[in-house]
Amino acid sequence: VQLQACGGGLVQAGGTLRLSCAASGRRFSLNDMAWYRQAPGKERELVAAMASGGNTNYADSVKGRFTIFRDNARHTAYLQMNSLKPEDTAVYYCNADYRAYLEDDTLVVGRAWGQGTLVTVSS
Repeated sequence: VQLQACGGGLVQAGGTLRLSCAASGRRFSLNDMAWYRQAPGKERELVAAMASGGNTNYADSVKGRFTIFRDNARHTAYLQMNSLKPEDTAVYYCNADYRAYLEDDTLVVGRAWGQGTLVTVSS
């Protein structure tokens, strides 16, 4: 399973961005999907997560501003980011827990990561 994240860019404080993370592969299903971010000089941190059943979890710093949602039919997760602040500047990564079947029907369970997309918020 491969994840392709996109949607980052440069935005002024108070602006909005929407990130997307699309999964691709053969014979797979997704469970939890999440967005993380890593700012320069800091550790990667969880921003938002969403279970396949719809339960969500957010970092305190983004509650009320960011929304994670999914289109399960398209195997895609989104992160709607409103009221952006300069401290939201980071590379944003998505991940997904997956179950996939290889060509010999072997079941593989794992976690995939996207390549990261840069979000820069200017003051």
